[in-house]
Amino acid sequence: MDRILAGNPERSNGALTIVALAVEADVPRNALTQRHTDLRNEFYERTRERGAPPEVETRLRATITKLKKTITNKNVELDQLRSDVPALVRAVNQLTLENQQLREALMKPDTTVVPFPTRRPLHPND
Repeated sequence: MDRILAGNPERSNGALTIVALAVEADVPRNALTQRHTDLRNEFYERTRERGAPPEVETRLRATITKLKKTITNKNVELDQLRSDVPALVRAVNQLTLENQQLREALMKPDTTVVPFPTRRPLHPND
């Protein structure tokens, strides 16, 4: 308990939790939550006395906040992509149909080719 509260854990990640305390003490978690409730209560009391959370916990909370924001942004992007798919499928189908019609028109022997008119210069000197 003293090592965790001092910020010098040897076996655990140093979090101010019963799980970390159990890992640090090399005992099962339920030993602290069921059999040695006095130690659990002492740990919680000493943790509350410390006031501010340790730097590791502060960093983890900041990381969690950042990841939650990233997840929210990714979900918004995913929703937008999902809503775009039907319109894109329609466009591909329309273009495929037009392409097929143009290919069929080219295959017909009676296709009339109309040449473009010859281009006149814009300026008389050209």
